[in-house]
Amino acid sequence: MTDAPKRTPLYDLHVELGGKMVDFAGWEMPVQYPMGIMGEHKQCREKAALFDVSHMGQVILRGDNVGEKLETLCPQAYATLKEGKARYGFFTNEDGGIMDDLIVSNAGDHYFVVVNAALRHQDIPHMQANLDGVEVTEIFDRALVAVQGPKAEDVVGELCPAARDLKFMETTVAEIGGVECRISRLGYTGEDGYEISIPEADAIRVSKLFLAHDDCQPAGLGARDSLRLEAGLCLYGNDIDQSTSPIEASLSWAIQKRRKEEGGFPGAARVQKELAEGAAKKLVGIKPEGRAPARQGVEVQCAEGNTIGAITSGSFGPTVGSPVAMGYVSAGHGEPGEKVNLIIRGKAQPAEIVALPFVTQNYKR
Repeated sequence: MTDAPKRTPLYDLHVELGGKMVDFAGWEMPVQYPMGIMGEHKQCREKAALFDVSHMGQVILRGDNVGEKLETLCPQAYATLKEGKARYGFFTNEDGGIMDDLIVSNAGDHYFVVVNAALRHQDIPHMQANLDGVEVTEIFDRALVAVQGPKAEDVVGELCPAARDLKFMETTVAEIGGVECRISRLGYTGEDGYEISIPEADAIRVSKLFLAHDDCQPAGLGARDSLRLEAGLCLYGNDIDQSTSPIEASLSWAIQKRRKEEGGFPGAARVQKELAEGAAKKLVGIKPEGRAPARQGVEVQCAEGNTIGAITSGSFGPTVGSPVAMGYVSAGHGEPGEKVNLIIRGKAQPAEIVALPFVTQNYKR
């Protein structure tokens, strides 16, 4: 018998707002609201949208030299992460594959880590077993919401002036509506915005303060997925997994120079070898011709008819106005402009490899 899906602190608000609830990674989450996925996507690109991301794992790390110890599990330079800064990263396994991707913030007297919902059960024990002398505490009494879009600064800043001063990948603690929240200027849409950790008892009230702004509407998982795909952002389980290396996934930008040279993280030998010699495959943007989206698993063939890879994420891109996809192609392929064919329902559909992202990323740096 499977467990019933868990509910986030915002569950009652989703129902009140007409959210269509689905089971996602063991959580009952809104896939869309009455506005619909296309409308919510447009809302986020043009104004601001509020997403519930409370299903993500929130973790506090306390102890001496936490950043240095994290470097034994991740290829990122967390030892030199300054207080008030956040950095994207990932756990690697001994084979150089990606165990999960995450955001790590230096909060001064502790580090704040956000991991993917489906991998909380893996990541927390992994840190507890391997971070000697570090107290690893998963937080269960806080919601996490994302306010994303070009108007996000106005929506959050009117309630919390300190939020306006943050730049991309900066974090602080400040009051919103009299409630102390952790506010980080980052997100998963390609737009400017914030992720805000709120005590669960106040989560609905604070979320309603955001939604009271004329430019802010709720958005669900459907729009979150189409937004991140247009922005060229990887989804764990689709575009990256235990077998894909950061170099294959075109994530070498997320490994700082010192770590590339020194290694000292699980799977460093593979990562360094692929940095020097190239990887066997790489993640690329793919733009299908016509209107039919190419879904995960669709075969990619080169112009000569040989199979060179597969789609990992694909949907209609509302901002682009056409289908968009990401997938892996073998070495020797993948230059923007290369013509390929996608085998959809047994038929070859023309497509072109394009540079990622599909839309301009609008972060406040």
